[in-house]
Amino acid sequence: MMLLLRRCLRFIYFIFFFFFLSRPCTSFHIPSTRMNTKTFIHSSSICSLQSTTTPASEENTETKELTTKSKPKKWFPIKPEDALLTQYSTIVRGAYVRHVVLETKEMVDLAIQTYLRGGGGRNDDGDDNDKNTNNNDPFGKLAKDLSACVKSRNENGKIGWIDNPFHPSSINNKNEIVNEVVSELIPHYVVEELFRSKPKGGDVLSIKNDNRVGSDNSSSQWHLCRIDDLLIDYIPNSINDKDENINSSRMQFKQRGVNKVIKSRSKLKGLGTTPTAPKIITKSSNLPSNDESLDATNMAKTYHIATTGCQMNVADSERLAGVLENKLNLQQSKNPQDANVVILNTCSIRDHAEQKVYDTLGPYAARKRRGESIALVVAGCVAQQEGEALLKRVPEVDLVMGPQYVNRLDDLLDDVSRGHQVVATDPTLLSEDLSRPVRGDTLRAWVNVIHGCNEHCTYCVVPGVRGVEQSRSMESILQECLDLAEAGYKEITLLGQNIDAYGRDMTPKRNFADLLHYLNDNIQDGTIERIRYVTSHPRYFSDRVIDAVASLNKVCELFHLPFQAGDDQVLKNMRRGYTYDSYMKIIHKIRKRSPDAAICGDVIVGFPGETDEAFQRTLDLMNEVKFDNLNTFAYSTRPNTEAALWTNQVPEDVKAERLQKVQRLATQHGLERSERYVGKIVEVLVEDINPRNSMQVCGRTRQNRQVFFNANFDEYRGELVNVLITEARPWSLTGEIISN
Repeated sequence: MMLLLRRCLRFIYFIFFFFFLSRPCTSFHIPSTRMNTKTFIHSSSICSLQSTTTPASEENTETKELTTKSKPKKWFPIKPEDALLTQYSTIVRGAYVRHVVLETKEMVDLAIQTYLRGGGGRNDDGDDNDKNTNNNDPFGKLAKDLSACVKSRNENGKIGWIDNPFHPSSINNKNEIVNEVVSELIPHYVVEELFRSKPKGGDVLSIKNDNRVGSDNSSSQWHLCRIDDLLIDYIPNSINDKDENINSSRMQFKQRGVNKVIKSRSKLKGLGTTPTAPKIITKSSNLPSNDESLDATNMAKTYHIATTGCQMNVADSERLAGVLENKLNLQQSKNPQDANVVILNTCSIRDHAEQKVYDTLGPYAARKRRGESIALVVAGCVAQQEGEALLKRVPEVDLVMGPQYVNRLDDLLDDVSRGHQVVATDPTLLSEDLSRPVRGDTLRAWVNVIHGCNEHCTYCVVPGVRGVEQSRSMESILQECLDLAEAGYKEITLLGQNIDAYGRDMTPKRNFADLLHYLNDNIQDGTIERIRYVTSHPRYFSDRVIDAVASLNKVCELFHLPFQAGDDQVLKNMRRGYTYDSYMKIIHKIRKRSPDAAICGDVIVGFPGETDEAFQRTLDLMNEVKFDNLNTFAYSTRPNTEAALWTNQVPEDVKAERLQKVQRLATQHGLERSERYVGKIVEVLVEDINPRNSMQVCGRTRQNRQVFFNANFDEYRGELVNVLITEARPWSLTGEIISN
């Protein structure tokens, strides 16, 4: 009887199941968001760089049937170690480590909170740090106060350089780790666990010294380890095309790149000469400068760097010059055409950027074809974007290097001096640059705080050419600022493509407001007087940053907050992550908390699909904000960006007309914002002589308005003076110096 009942139930279930499968999808419907594979969604969703259609908002919104299984989601990498095409254990040879030894997990948690407070953070009650602590090294102080390690605590917890046990140099042919003893101060098990976590410079990790998995041994100690820096290997031949395709398929976007040394070079067109490069001797070389075996006529002595693009590129060029002068003993050439090493540090933001690079290379390539011994280098964003293809287009080029290899220039030029062609664009981790930059100014300096960007705006090339976000540690940033203060600098500008993202890639996480507090509290008064920063992102902009700008005496009252467009749909298609209203909420908070602050921005006109109504919303936002300064751009298609493939491009004449409108309105607003200074006394940092009037000096207010006034430059250079403003122009002011 039971058997008959089971068979009846199975028959009824079969009929029920067949009935629903045979019904049309409109009767048995699964709700959807009307998303398809041609829709451009944020980083947690499916994206297609192959689409040539318009954004989802302009497609037919007819519901599509769910007929196939969803494709696996592809993710944008947000951690540097996830963006690597070469394995972490292959490129990271070792790390400089400090530690604090503690007895319990509760002590570890307390120590981390103490460390964060010492680094410009806030305590659990939300109160600011005690400004009088003046603690340049919070981890070192932690080690002295709490560490149970007697040998290291008086040296700020120093262990020193430790080899990565998983690096190929540490593993024998039987795949066994051979360096059994790493340091008497730290157990091998802790070292293994440390490198398994794939740390970066500035990370602080807690590891229990217990190699018995699952053990509850209460006597086991904890090691709170800080990574001061990484020792990164340069891998000359990093990856093949097959490996790159496998890695690329794991995520929607990865910074493309490869490291390659080409030892066999063909003769050049024209005279059929074999390309040659000058010999480069480092300062650390044992060869004496008067060594008769050296061909003095083929020795590199001078260099020239041509820089285009943003402040980040300018800072990179200063670092490149630092390597050339401090490590390779070269001097800047007075005439670019006579330089032995020529570097083009390029930018790929603007239209036709690649062609401009090829045009600039022309005269230098001609020198190479004539048989001159010259090292020709293309660096920066175009180099990362074009990679090996650039060598095929201009075979005279010796080295193509992306922005992440700036501090490896000496290693790369060593290969070039051997007659090789080199490509260095494989994504890598960053280490601290030991060569001091050659600054382009003696009063104001750029300081990098975060490299790369994770945002993937649909018009932007930056994530593809500068990689994912990598923050420098607060201690390293502070040390660079203290060195600048000692050298007599008065103003620093903190740099980052998305500076509000500072610290979110670190362990434990930090934030930009913490960094501002930390620097303001630990830079001695009377040295560096002003701290500026660029560039913020409205999606991540924090109230704490507004409070820091309003309350910290060294941080200037200036907010650079690009809005890019005023229409919500355009902003969505750009993948900006905010709206007109949410942007204006930030502006209102700034005006309330810091009413005298300057607000600057960036805007793009003619983005694909931007209608007249959408453009009007941009003008509306400009009229509501009244920017002190506005960088204006007409949209241009860029390689490897999603919006470049959309079919709803705006005609060039329409872009030009809209660009003129925003520029006229921006000039009008600039004049209005300048006129508020007339009759007021402002603080000006004297920077230079007015190039149009040698009787005048020029400087800037805290809000970054340029001011001209009569004064003796030699007397007032680098001084903060009070100036009464008598005349206003859209982007500058004129005044009279008054007694301080």
